Amino acid sequence: MSNYTSIKLAARPAPGPITADSFDVVQNEIPTPGQGQLLIKQTHMSLDPAMIGWMQPDPESYIPPVGIGEVMRSSGVGTVVESKHPGFAKGDRVGGLMGWTEYLVSNGDGLNKLPAELDPETVLAVFALPGLTATQGLFGFGDPKEGETIVVSGAAGSVGSIVGQLAKAEGLNVIGVAGDDEKCAWIRDELGFDGAINYKSDDIAARLAELAPSGVDIYFENTGGPIQHHVFDRMNAHGRIIVCGMIADYGTDKPSAGPNWIPLIKKRITIRGFAMPDHLSDAQGLSEKLTPYVMGGKIKFRTHILEGLESSIDGLNLFFTGGNRGKLIVKL
Repeated sequence: MSNYTSIKLAARPAPGPITADSFDVVQNEIPTPGQGQLLIKQTHMSLDPAMIGWMQPDPESYIPPVGIGEVMRSSGVGTVVESKHPGFAKGDRVGGLMGWTEYLVSNGDGLNKLPAELDPETVLAVFALPGLTATQGLFGFGDPKEGETIVVSGAAGSVGSIVGQLAKAEGLNVIGVAGDDEKCAWIRDELGFDGAINYKSDDIAARLAELAPSGVDIYFENTGGPIQHHVFDRMNAHGRIIVCGMIADYGTDKPSAGPNWIPLIKKRITIRGFAMPDHLSDAQGLSEKLTPYVMGGKIKFRTHILEGLESSIDGLNLFFTGGNRGKLIVKL
């Protein structure tokens, strides 16, 4: 019988870059599905910043950590190659949690059949976690109103880029924060953001004053780091802060200090942290809300493709360096 490769978590990573010794690359025999099961060949796999948190032994996290010896968690797209499940047939394209593996046997839980007209990159970049997260965060918690100003950190990332485009479609003044001039040009010139700030080279306070002279109504936080203090200082009364990610502090021994809370009282600011697994039961409704924006040409995206399963290991470090250009996807 033919073999396939899977990658399991071997050890909790130390602070800093992810290294290969945190994983075991394993060869397995391709299994045969039993009754009520299906065998899937994964073709495309998503890499997401949340994976770095899933590797940590945090008992208070929103989702249990990946166990030592378990296949690393991830979502992906694949093709059914054999089925003994009444709901799936050979040749069906499916998406869902699959893990760092070339093949897997599933009982069908958490899998969705994918429309033939949607290519895998569109699925993973828009209609999977990035688009669902952006839609839930902005509309579920941000309460955007035409004419308001929103600042999005990690604005060239998979979630941030969609948040900004949705907000722009709703008539908001959209300011994106990114880590280099090329990303800033992309969100401004290609995605239609009203302004962009390079947090590594710009005077952040001065640029915010220029781009948001009337203050900030919504802050969509994807990264953490120094930018949060500057935006917090310009928040308007009854402003909303949605905290989706903090990649600047993932894997550090000592997270950076947050802003002082006195302005929360004076300005009656709402801060909401959220994680998409709490809202997966609403995925169909979120997808239906997102679809008209996509079909209307209001959502653009780009992907950064890595080749081969083992590229995932070093690929995670692109989230720390900002080296990715678009949604990170591994092609198997």
